[in-house]
Amino acid sequence: MLKSSLRFLFSIDKPKRMNHTLTLKHFLLLFLLLPFACTSSEKEQSGDTSQPNIVLIFTDDQGYGDIGSYGAAGFTTPHLDKLASQGMRFTHHYSAQPVCSASRAGLLTGCYPNRIGISGALFPHHDTGLNPEETTLAELLKEQGYATAIYGKWHLGHHKKFLPLQHGFDEYVGVPYSNDMWPIQLDGTRAEPGVGRGDYPSLPLVEGNETIEEINSFAGQDKLSTLYTEKAVDFIKRNSKQPFFLYLPHTMPHVPLGVSDKFKGKSEQGMYGDVMMELDWSVGEVMKTLEEEGLTENTIFIFTTDNGPWLNYGNHAGSSGGLREGKTTSWEGGQRVPMIIRWPGQTPSGSICNELSCNIDIFPTIAEIVAAPLPEKTIDGVSLQTLWKGDFASKPRKDLYYFFGKNHLNAVRKGNFKLVFPHRFASYHNLPGNDGKGGKRIQTTVDSLELYNLMRDPGEEYNVIELYPDIVKELEEVAAKARAELGDLHKGLEKGSGNREIGKLEESEDE
Repeated sequence: MLKSSLRFLFSIDKPKRMNHTLTLKHFLLLFLLLPFACTSSEKEQSGDTSQPNIVLIFTDDQGYGDIGSYGAAGFTTPHLDKLASQGMRFTHHYSAQPVCSASRAGLLTGCYPNRIGISGALFPHHDTGLNPEETTLAELLKEQGYATAIYGKWHLGHHKKFLPLQHGFDEYVGVPYSNDMWPIQLDGTRAEPGVGRGDYPSLPLVEGNETIEEINSFAGQDKLSTLYTEKAVDFIKRNSKQPFFLYLPHTMPHVPLGVSDKFKGKSEQGMYGDVMMELDWSVGEVMKTLEEEGLTENTIFIFTTDNGPWLNYGNHAGSSGGLREGKTTSWEGGQRVPMIIRWPGQTPSGSICNELSCNIDIFPTIAEIVAAPLPEKTIDGVSLQTLWKGDFASKPRKDLYYFFGKNHLNAVRKGNFKLVFPHRFASYHNLPGNDGKGGKRIQTTVDSLELYNLMRDPGEEYNVIELYPDIVKELEEVAAKARAELGDLHKGLEKGSGNREIGKLEESEDE
């Protein structure tokens, strides 16, 4: 545009003796054309708008109330707040399950985790992982010509067969499972073999398919958030001329907490606040790099988390924002999570979405945006593109299943109502721990059906089952559909018609 403008400028009015008036006219015309030239250059750099870059930042055990725009106190999150002001903040968004591996499986495949055989959290002694036959978001985008990378926590199998490079990612640096799955005790000493987690290996830092370092101290974890961020920034710079998918699943704020020197002691809340401020800084570094590379306008930026806070860790845990319970429970505090999306030119700035949505919906939404075919195998997510564009009347997700454990249906939601089924859970209603030490949880039983109106009672305090028999019947029909498709061990149904197998390590593949 600029070159053609200059050619036009210097091709007109060429008298043998150019006077002052003509010269001034030329410069005025050039001045008027420059903004259009710059805009065109920026668009050329940002690439094809039908293939937007995708940035997905995923934190670990962060509470619903741990962002400024969601009510955080004791620390600030200016970059996340800016992201929300430029995009859309969701208030009824859910993780796929309230625990690590299951949640990540749902995010990357668009499936309820129990559909694909993933439950709970995978440990270093497990010989299972994400089945290679499942399609991940990275594989879907790679088929569309995207560069793909993950920097952070994987937790879908630590054997080579299950690592990210075998699931569609071009690059990987991070830890293969949770950062507390190591032999280091709370006092920093190594546990004796056979005692607690004393037989666990050191926490491996992996690049590609190989361990490049063993982390054996709390200080070794302090560098992780900054390391992942630096890798992410470098990846964006190296791939600024082609579409890319950047998955940044931070290890933090999962305990044991780790934070770099530049953020230690920076918050009023203490170490947890320091960690959150560093994660916010990480968001800011990615935002800044996109801006510097001229990529902001053609990048979909998503921020969410895997499940609710680990509340029994007291001052080393996050806030549920007033929701009931936390991580590993099917109450709102365990599974409702913050979610922010910025999609310039598409998502209304500063908007709030109160409609039902889930992390399993991110997969089909992105597939629709980039015109990628969905996998042949059944997925459970629905496209949220209409919501992302501000059409809140569309309501693409009608209901939600709260599965937990191996295959237990603990609750279902439709509209504003949530029906809770009899089940056992470990409650946080006890004195929490402090400074990294976890307090005890109380085994608690839900003895009969309970119904909650989440519009009026997000804290799930008032069982209104006697008031709405028709709604109970409607939600029981939702549950019957869930059980037929995916099973329910509460009802003796180990599997439904749609369950698939987890990936397993064969003896010949043992490493």
